[in-house]
Amino acid sequence: MLENALGIDFQNTFARDLKGLYRESSSSKYPSAEILLLNDSLASELGIKLKNLHSKDGVDIFSGNKKHLNSITLAQAYSGHQFGRFNPNLGDGRALLLGEVLNKKGELKDIQLKGSGPTPFSRRGDGKSALGPVLREYLISESMNALNIPTTRALAAVKTGEQVERETYLPGGVMTRVASSHIRIGTYEYASLQNDNELIKRLADYSISRHFPDTGNVENPYLALFAAICNQQASLIANWMSIGFIHGVMNTDNMSISGETIDYGPCAFMNTYNPETVFSSIDVQGRYAFQNQPSILTWNLTRLAETFIPLVDNNKDESVKLLTEVLQLIKPVYTNYWLSIMRSKIGLSKEEHNDIELIAQFLEIMAEEKADFTLSFRMLSKALIGDKSKIKKLFSNSRRLDGWIMLWQERVSQENIAVETIANSMDKINPLYIPRNHKVEEALDEAVFKNNMRSFNIMLSVMQNPYDEIESNKSFAEAPISQDKSYKTFCGT
Repeated sequence: MLENALGIDFQNTFARDLKGLYRESSSSKYPSAEILLLNDSLASELGIKLKNLHSKDGVDIFSGNKKHLNSITLAQAYSGHQFGRFNPNLGDGRALLLGEVLNKKGELKDIQLKGSGPTPFSRRGDGKSALGPVLREYLISESMNALNIPTTRALAAVKTGEQVERETYLPGGVMTRVASSHIRIGTYEYASLQNDNELIKRLADYSISRHFPDTGNVENPYLALFAAICNQQASLIANWMSIGFIHGVMNTDNMSISGETIDYGPCAFMNTYNPETVFSSIDVQGRYAFQNQPSILTWNLTRLAETFIPLVDNNKDESVKLLTEVLQLIKPVYTNYWLSIMRSKIGLSKEEHNDIELIAQFLEIMAEEKADFTLSFRMLSKALIGDKSKIKKLFSNSRRLDGWIMLWQERVSQENIAVETIANSMDKINPLYIPRNHKVEEALDEAVFKNNMRSFNIMLSVMQNPYDEIESNKSFAEAPISQDKSYKTFCGT
């Protein structure tokens, strides 16, 4: 066991309060491990001693070679609906929760290793990760954070020095992930399966204490908790839809109740706007296509509602009635979040009844013209101050675009704010740089197969400032010449 060289004071509240929802486990050992990436700014937020972070102690902790002082390492249990089919026994098959720490804001954060070796939930798997998925999650999750999208964070990426067997042999890696918690909808499904109302009540009480303390002070705290989770999820998916992000595998075991984006497997950002876009190699039916994410939100939360039935009221029928009333609010709540963000993206701060039609018309034109999602919104600010040339380059039929721009400018004039001020505000919500799929693959290829982190580090740096136009970063803003039709992403297992 490693002494407290990194200054981490693990709390282990999950281990203490939620027996029955985890198994204690330990990491594999990687004697040749080396740290490739360390997130110093995040470490500072967590109160970790930066002086020792890059030492052998850091390597030992973030590879799992040694257990840190006061850390109870465990694999969490959960079930999940995967592509609509229920799997009762999932759990962390390649992840270990090291414990929780209080950050400088007084917030409790999980620290977890991913790819650290087999656990009791591995089910014939090796519990390890290839380096590519580790680096991919590091890049995408930190990009999402810079885009102000709620997300888990990446603290460290380690190259294990071992080869893992997949279709071929690949370099292995371990990622250190930080999250508000790793409680999933699937965690509730697992607890519900145990036919132990005391267990699911403990899980709900823990969730209230950790994430939604205000809900504990109302007449029906468990109904309030469910409504709060629904609200967080609706806000998250609205944010995804506003930036063209496709999660790719919205199974209930991949959805966190805290409302953070979690589990970056076959995710990707859309280039050409097509609502039917699917990147995941395993989503052959398009269940988790871009346009389906809001409806899957409701489907997943309905599964969560089923687990809350014994908590909300002693009368089952009354409990179902109350939960159904909350479920019926999800679509309008989501729409309000989405509309608020989309108004901001086109420079509107006041609310007008026809705004949703104006936004829908722009999206329709984008789809028909196969325009780039990110650049179409970004270049609107240029059009607002008189330069339409950049946005017209994205659309082959500029006549219809011109008609929409006239309607839009008329609506913007009702804001009674200087167009330069509005354009500046638009550039603060419409990113210029996103993790373009072709650039991600180039960076991963260099890092994994050529042992060169330069391209990856440059891209990671660019993605930390997605709104600020810098001439030397021009290539990261350009849409790929070819479309995304053949691009496929894969789960990291």
